[in-house]
Amino acid sequence: QVQLVESGGGLVQAGGSLRLSCAASRNIFSIYNMGWYRQAPGKQRELVAAITSGGSTNYADSVKGRFTISRDNAKNTVHLQMNSLKPEDTAVYYCNAAKVLYRDIWGQGTQVTVSS
Repeated sequence: QVQLVESGGGLVQAGGSLRLSCAASRNIFSIYNMGWYRQAPGKQRELVAAITSGGSTNYADSVKGRFTISRDNAKNTVHLQMNSLKPEDTAVYYCNAAKVLYRDIWGQGTQVTVSS
């Protein structure tokens, strides 16, 4: 069973930056699509950014131009670089691995808090 472990969350002022990391217990990037989701209190979990097994990326409109998803195949790690953070980016951020016909794999989440 593959495990995902997130890190890098914290408290930052508006306009600041954070870099989230998601370490996979083994190399799955060639067969799984990887994504970052977030869930704010009282809201549904939403997709923030994703990178396919082929390397294509896509972003939620709310983070385009500010967030960048990338992966390091040698270290089995996916990153989410978050710049120009806003208070509305405050949420628990989750790493996700998805593959057709397989159950999604989720990390435990990391809290990101952006103060105004």
